[in-house]
Amino acid sequence: MAKPTPVSLETLVLGGGCFWCLDALFRSLPGVREITCGYAGGHVETPGYQQVCDGSTGHAEVVRISFAPETISRRELLKFFWQIHDPTTPNRQGADIGPQYRSVIFYSSPKEKLLAEQSRTEAQASHPKRIVTEIVPLGQFWPAEEYHQDYFRRNPARPYCALVIAPKIAAMPERQTHPTINC
Repeated sequence: MAKPTPVSLETLVLGGGCFWCLDALFRSLPGVREITCGYAGGHVETPGYQQVCDGSTGHAEVVRISFAPETISRRELLKFFWQIHDPTTPNRQGADIGPQYRSVIFYSSPKEKLLAEQSRTEAQASHPKRIVTEIVPLGQFWPAEEYHQDYFRRNPARPYCALVIAPKIAAMPERQTHPTINC
């Protein structure tokens, strides 16, 4: 019996509002193998949720997406990213306000940076407002506390999940034709 060919995974780190929302929405996509909620882009080592929430660490709430590029491309993930949050509001997504909720794409190579910039240009062409999403090098990624991981699946009845995340998931059509679903 032949062993299955191992899948080579790639990663993408994105911020666009509350990481619980991004986590739940990206988990719905085929080819996404794992998502880790965390913090990136700041100046404090080993940040905690309370520190990040006060806005003084410089970190954004982010998700690190591990995906199978044979199933879903980085370009497709970025296209989805532009459609599920408002990339035109600095330091804000809906009622979530502060630098930890900024729109940001982190890259780890010149190729990833170029793809991110191209995707932003494509998104801007169809967006009426100016996109303010940062595209910056990924320094250290800090995983968030365990209770933040896969939060929506584990806590669907919590008010934020029921009132904010669930309607966004319910509004998601096929992944090729997403309307904007703001986190």
